[in-house]
Amino acid sequence: MASKNQYATFSSGLKVPLIGLGTWKSKAGQVKTAVMAAIDAGYRHIDGAFAYLNEDEVGAALKAKLDDGTVKREDMFMTTKLWGHMMHPDNVERSLQLSLKDLQLEYVDLFLMHSPMAVKHLDDRNTFPVGEDKKPLMDDVPYTDTWKAMEKLVEKGMTKSIGVSNFNINQLKELLKIAKVPIVMNQVENHPCINQKELIEFCKSKNILVTAYSPLGSPDRAWASDKDPNLRENALVKEMAESKGCTPVQLLVAYHLCQGILCIPKSVTPSRIEQNFLVTLFFFSFLLLTIEKRPMQSVVKEIIQK
Repeated sequence: MASKNQYATFSSGLKVPLIGLGTWKSKAGQVKTAVMAAIDAGYRHIDGAFAYLNEDEVGAALKAKLDDGTVKREDMFMTTKLWGHMMHPDNVERSLQLSLKDLQLEYVDLFLMHSPMAVKHLDDRNTFPVGEDKKPLMDDVPYTDTWKAMEKLVEKGMTKSIGVSNFNINQLKELLKIAKVPIVMNQVENHPCINQKELIEFCKSKNILVTAYSPLGSPDRAWASDKDPNLRENALVKEMAESKGCTPVQLLVAYHLCQGILCIPKSVTPSRIEQNFLVTLFFFSFLLLTIEKRPMQSVVKEIIQK
């Protein structure tokens, strides 16, 4: 199955599968089954984070698939992230150590700074500290200092590469000024209603790959509004998907692949996990650059306007 993945290549030469399984918002008790189903379906890229508080299940699933011979460690591309409460340079290594313990790994392939914003560290597992007024307890930790601490973890072999998430162009420029180890990835929310065109073009100009999280629009996020577009139910998306003989979700995943963007759709349903992976097998080649013979940006504009 591993050979059926399509890959992108970091500036460092490390290869990363274009499609990964996202684990954000996956409920406790469902993550292990989802990760095992993904590996069985052919996924070799699992995206996680300390802040998701489910890496123990990811680790248990991976160990099961390593033990039964389905995959070898070198087959898998594993990502975790540094949350804001551990951004002080003194805490960065411990954060990765905690993730590695939960994941039952000696190293990860990619370690991302989850956000440029730091929050107070009260306890290792308290990822959203709030004050008496119930407002987040923010902290003043320069992300450039955090990055320097992350670079040391590459030297130690705890991660093969490092990158960021939720960074804008100005923040990337500041980081590029001091980075000695390449910034290989910027993971951001991306879908037809948030196309991030300028940011993506900047990243490409600096040899920084982009991964799209919430590629389906994240209709289940806590702050969602009834007025927000539901991309999976969008008339144009459904029409185009039907014409291609695929599902709306597969079309939305292909939307990212067509632009050279990695994609990490989240699901805990084995049949949907498998359907998402099939995009690389059947749709990537002829969806490249155009859909229905129309430029991708034209399609995006129509989806937004519907």
